[in-house]
Amino acid sequence: MLRRTLLLGLCRGPLGRGLGTHRGGSILDRDGKMSEIKKKIQSILPGGDWNPLYDTSYLPPESSDVVIVGGGVLGLSVAYWLKKLEKPRGAIRVLVVERDHTYSRASTVLSVGGIRQQFSVPENVQLSLFSIDFLRNINEYLAVADDPPLDIQFNPSGYLLLASEKGAAIMENNVKVQRQEGAKVCLMSPEQLRNKFPWINTEGVALASYGMEHEGWFDPWCLLQGLRRKVQSMGVLFCRGEVTRFVSSSNLMKTASGEEVNVKRIHEVHVKIDQSLEYQPVECAIVINAAGAWSGQVAELAGIGKGPPGTLQGTKLPVELRKRYVYLWHCPQGPGLETPFVIDPSGTYFRREGLGHNYLGGCSPTEEEEPDPGNLEVDHDFFQDRVWPPLAQRVPAFETLKVRSAWAGYYDYNTFDQNGVVGPHPLVINMYFATGFSGHGLQQAPAVGRAVAEMVLEGHFQTINLSSFLFSRFYSGEKVQEHNII
Repeated sequence: MLRRTLLLGLCRGPLGRGLGTHRGGSILDRDGKMSEIKKKIQSILPGGDWNPLYDTSYLPPESSDVVIVGGGVLGLSVAYWLKKLEKPRGAIRVLVVERDHTYSRASTVLSVGGIRQQFSVPENVQLSLFSIDFLRNINEYLAVADDPPLDIQFNPSGYLLLASEKGAAIMENNVKVQRQEGAKVCLMSPEQLRNKFPWINTEGVALASYGMEHEGWFDPWCLLQGLRRKVQSMGVLFCRGEVTRFVSSSNLMKTASGEEVNVKRIHEVHVKIDQSLEYQPVECAIVINAAGAWSGQVAELAGIGKGPPGTLQGTKLPVELRKRYVYLWHCPQGPGLETPFVIDPSGTYFRREGLGHNYLGGCSPTEEEEPDPGNLEVDHDFFQDRVWPPLAQRVPAFETLKVRSAWAGYYDYNTFDQNGVVGPHPLVINMYFATGFSGHGLQQAPAVGRAVAEMVLEGHFQTINLSSFLFSRFYSGEKVQEHNII
């Protein structure tokens, strides 16, 4: 125990204020010095060579420049871009903490894998345009020497959004925005719609928008595993555990308006090891909150939102768990191989799954219908009552469909405006967010990871300006008005 106490005591010094600064040197520099110190300690302790009493290789490191909370596709994307953009190579130690190593409850692998440019906010269009380029050229980004290439199974069948008379003008404006940002989207009249997709009943449809390229769906699991494989090859560390505490310091400061605020900096993250009572403190310079549907809880651990109501200190991260159902059905007379990802004015959606007349789909519930997120049980009555009727009305062949399976997954639902939260917190100054995308985080993850890495490394967004997605909008009340949330 004397040996372990001496070694742990020497390894835990306070962090400096900047990224990679640990009392004058980087973590990697310090590790070299520590190995020399350990040798000296071992030389004066009885018993010769130092042999630990038990294996601690499963523990996270005692220090890391960046700790990413959440090992889903957003967290892994941030890790990838931090290592991709670091200068010099190997300058930054990155640790990813993920409590669900099977990803059985992860939003990434329980999604339907869609990607589209048909948004109403320019930033969302830009994010998806870059992300589709990333996916289409995934092996240029994520190739690992001597490993087989990735097959993302991208299906470029496009998205088809349908609008009623009430929503037609909004759709026209949205398409103008999409085209201005470089997306190839066309508008279709009901007659054009019937000619191209004769299986659609156009009753109640005044206008449709159709993505002609760079839209469709892909395999989320392949993207997740590809990112994980790549970042491991780049030196990113992983820990199976749960963040339970942040240790921080604070300074009282005044804003331009004269309001006194506490500015915090996190110095240490406590990680509870999976299936163990042990925890490991990890010193760090930066924390990335990419915990998805649980990111609001992680923010609370850092003290975010724990202040007087109506103040910046009292402003919470408005991201919470929302359960969504996905149903898989079979219909021999259903639409064929040209079927796009269809979104009905009712909010019901579906797409083809494979080649055997199988389809995936669902519908987001109303606020009054929100199911209990405490479990991942499926409500089959929801399909009968809310999903099937509009499906059968829009595609008459679906009258005879047979549901084969179903599952539930989680949205990291932003209750404020259903758009992402990207960048640093204004008061907990070294916590950065990559969360709150309310169902479109998977498809935008490659671009969001790059944006967060730019902010961490350069102090500002460089490629896509996501200032409107900063946390401060929750305090100012400035919503990002995105009309195409599914």
